[in-house]
Amino acid sequence: MSKELNPKETTRFIAYQLWLHAPNPMVTFFKTLDVTRLVKISKQKGLKFNMLLGYCIGKAASQVKEFFILPVGEKLIKYDTLAVNSIVKNKQGEVSSCDILFTSDLGKFNQDYLTYTTQVAQTCQDRDLSADSMVIGTSAIINTEIDGVVGMNSGIFNNPFLIWGRYRKKFFNYYLPISFQFHHTQMDGAHAGKFLANLQKEIDTLILV
Repeated sequence: MSKELNPKETTRFIAYQLWLHAPNPMVTFFKTLDVTRLVKISKQKGLKFNMLLGYCIGKAASQVKEFFILPVGEKLIKYDTLAVNSIVKNKQGEVSSCDILFTSDLGKFNQDYLTYTTQVAQTCQDRDLSADSMVIGTSAIINTEIDGVVGMNSGIFNNPFLIWGRYRKKFFNYYLPISFQFHHTQMDGAHAGKFLANLQKEIDTLILV
């Protein structure tokens, strides 16, 4: 569910005034993650790496309250739930968008990920949960290594967005540079930094039950 907030009654009111109509309100952070644990789990358990990373993104974001508030047009909207978006290559060789509702139950998240990404790939129809959930965008460019991506300000979609390429091996560990773009009305740099720290922690402590 979602509801409109009065910006004056939130901790984001000053940011709302400063950044809502700024020419470029989007901020991009770059960080290199140690994804060794995810790579090992993926290979040992036959689980998709991007699914595991998407789960950790959702879990890390759920611990930062600013993720549940998003500027949509002129409004400030509060959501009760988060979703993680995945860009899927469809059967026509193009890309489609697939939102997966985040749940802390990894087994359920994995099943939903497999079910809905397969469905979207076959039907070439986007799966959109943005009416009821704050959607975290992701895009994996797995055919190449990238150092980071500076996204765009479309003026339409203000959702936070993460982009990564192929992970890299160095000695016995695996590393993944990512870029994290967010709207400054939604959060400040400290909140983004907390999220990225949470993300590394969730990767390092991921446990399969």
